[in-house]
Amino acid sequence: MTLDPTPLAAHEISFFKRHGYLIKRRAIDRARCDRALDRMWESAPASIRRDDPETWRPVPASEASDDPLLTLGGSRWQLRAAGTEAALVDIVWNAPLKGWAEQLLGAGSLRPPRVGGQPMGSWGAAWPGGPVDPQLGEGVRGIYATLPEREALAGAGDHLHTDGHPFHLGVVCLLSDCPADSGAFRVWPGSHRRFYPLFQLQYDQARAPYYPHLPSLKGILYPPAYLEEVGKVEADTPSVDCHGAAGDVVFWHHRLGHMAGRNLSDPPHIRQALLYDFCKTDLDQTRLDPPQADMWRDWSEEVRTTDADIPPQFAAEQMLPLPLLGHGAGIPGARGG
Repeated sequence: MTLDPTPLAAHEISFFKRHGYLIKRRAIDRARCDRALDRMWESAPASIRRDDPETWRPVPASEASDDPLLTLGGSRWQLRAAGTEAALVDIVWNAPLKGWAEQLLGAGSLRPPRVGGQPMGSWGAAWPGGPVDPQLGEGVRGIYATLPEREALAGAGDHLHTDGHPFHLGVVCLLSDCPADSGAFRVWPGSHRRFYPLFQLQYDQARAPYYPHLPSLKGILYPPAYLEEVGKVEADTPSVDCHGAAGDVVFWHHRLGHMAGRNLSDPPHIRQALLYDFCKTDLDQTRLDPPQADMWRDWSEEVRTTDADIPPQFAAEQMLPLPLLGHGAGIPGARGG
């Protein structure tokens, strides 16, 4: 595999600004991917065997686990316990991923992960019955596998969400080949620009605290304008299935609408991906601010000033749906801001 060490081009930055995601091919060498996969398969349920695709089915109830450090159930297999191990941290905190993240957010501005620190899930769920908070973790989110579940998911729709914890830039790293409709990360292009101004704070989403004696209200509180916009985005914006080969990655803006794709693969494939959130060291200060008139205020000067045309061929390579190809792709005046 030949890695791409070159800096992001102006049209790539403009594409990210306009559409909220950027796919980079051959970003991680196969040896790093294989080391991470070996670690993931050490946590495999007994009924799922690495060398037997016929066993790649939903986790049976007898092997399910709601342990935040290793969550198993249905199509979900999420290993968080290894999130601060060197083999996983090395994937994101190394060239070229770290270099591209610094190009987007500013050189020397990133909060580093801590090898040997506390992995995501060590503090339990964000609230009883709720998700695990990625901000409570000192490494990568973990390795998230999505098992085939074709029969159960047949006819199910795609529904987006945005993450409620504060961060700047997400990255999803494919550790193995993931064909189309096999559970890859799915995004709604341009939705970050529509969702960003609808929250009280520019990075957080408001939460109601949990009280055992007052259990009826807990978790994230969504602004009505945001919920209305979610329906509009799902209706008017085709989503992108960010499928690809081992070593491909997708960067995404923290307010981008997204979902874990449904794995409908036949013959079966397991979506095996490593997830990480890049955060700047000044996040604790900037998270106090409301959404800004310039949503790129906290990003690098290169991001703030780049305003390049997006070649249609590049937009097609990013799998941008045909109805969106005219939205900033090679059109004078329709640029990346």
